[in-house]
Amino acid sequence: MNHAPPTPESLAHAFGRPAGASEPLQRAPWETGPRQSGENGADEPVFWNEQGDRDPWRDPTSGAVLGGPALEENRTESGTSPGEGPLLSAREVLFGRRVRPRSLLTLGLVVLLLGAAGGFVGRITAEEGNPLTNPDVTLASVEPGGDRPAGSVSGVASRVVPAVVSVEVRIGSEGGTGSGVVIDGNGYVVTNNHVVSMAADTPNAKIFTVFSDGTRTSARIVGRDPQTDLAVLKVEVSNPTVAQLGSSEELRVGERVLAIGSPLGLDNTVTSGIVSSLDRPMRLAGEGTDTNAVIDAIQTDAAVNPGNSGGALVSGNGAVVGINTAIRTLGTGGSSGSIGLGFAIPIDKVRRIAQQLIRTGEVRHAELGVNTKSVTDGLADGAQVQNVKQGSAAEQAGIVEGDVIIEVADREITGADELQVAVDEHDVGAVVPVTVVRDGNELVLDVTLQ
Repeated sequence: MNHAPPTPESLAHAFGRPAGASEPLQRAPWETGPRQSGENGADEPVFWNEQGDRDPWRDPTSGAVLGGPALEENRTESGTSPGEGPLLSAREVLFGRRVRPRSLLTLGLVVLLLGAAGGFVGRITAEEGNPLTNPDVTLASVEPGGDRPAGSVSGVASRVVPAVVSVEVRIGSEGGTGSGVVIDGNGYVVTNNHVVSMAADTPNAKIFTVFSDGTRTSARIVGRDPQTDLAVLKVEVSNPTVAQLGSSEELRVGERVLAIGSPLGLDNTVTSGIVSSLDRPMRLAGEGTDTNAVIDAIQTDAAVNPGNSGGALVSGNGAVVGINTAIRTLGTGGSSGSIGLGFAIPIDKVRRIAQQLIRTGEVRHAELGVNTKSVTDGLADGAQVQNVKQGSAAEQAGIVEGDVIIEVADREITGADELQVAVDEHDVGAVVPVTVVRDGNELVLDVTLQ
């Protein structure tokens, strides 16, 4: 039975035995010619050795058997192992010795050129993709500055800030903050009356001062003056930094000043501006405080906010020329911040009031003894007397109801508030000439202030 398809004619013709051939396929290796007949005319054996018929290589039905490696006995007998052959080069690994070294060098140069061209094209593409960036930009820097001059803002601030403290008032769960200035080495601090007045008559009230270095200490009220909105505190500290007090008389409009304090609880805050006006009458009255004062204020556009009260207004040479006290706000709520209108008590008045408070604990103010209102006739302004207190200095000098006061000493009076600050400039017992208009006539009356 045939178990395979017949051999194609082309294969049979190429590999088949010639037609009519009787020679067997097996032939010994040494035979080169036609097979010869043996003795007695017998044919030679099919295999060239006696074991040929049992040779597994000649038996198509023998099974496959895995044996040991070739020449294993020879290697074992000699006791030597083959050495390592030479390593293949990169050229042999990659190209099998089919590429010359010069060709490899040329190929490397081509790769470098292609890489450089690709980088250049990529850079151009990136720059065109985002025209706002420039990888070649290097920002210029300047040489470090030298020592700052003593009159610079930073120089002045570095000297005065240690002498300005933050003032905290606590009454149970309520409280308030302000600022203060150390004016004496014994621990005396000047501030505003409206900052500490809520604690003046409250037994469980506590007042603390916080210095620029973070030192926190309790403070006591030495004295306060609601009529000028000033107060003096005493703190127990050793060797505090004391502010240098200048003279407000030497100030000029347009002069540079700094405001230093703790606005909104932000300690050691420094703002800069100029003197906007001098001798600006400003009435002070705050809810929850007994302050009822009219001050002859220094007006400044340095940013002043709630919490700056009691802080220092400093001139360009580092001297304190005023105590920041009030701001002008927008709206009826009074909650607005700085709008460029701040007011400070001149340091000349602060020095006089603080000295009296430290020495005696109270202040005596000169009084004229009249109630007035501001009036104008279109040509001149003044303070018209509404009533005269019995036994007052005005009554003794002959001032009567209806008189319009237009001048006190050498100061022109344009309203009721200015009259009050003009009188307060003088000491008790001083004799001051007062000019009044009565029935269209000007009279000069000498008034001995009480």
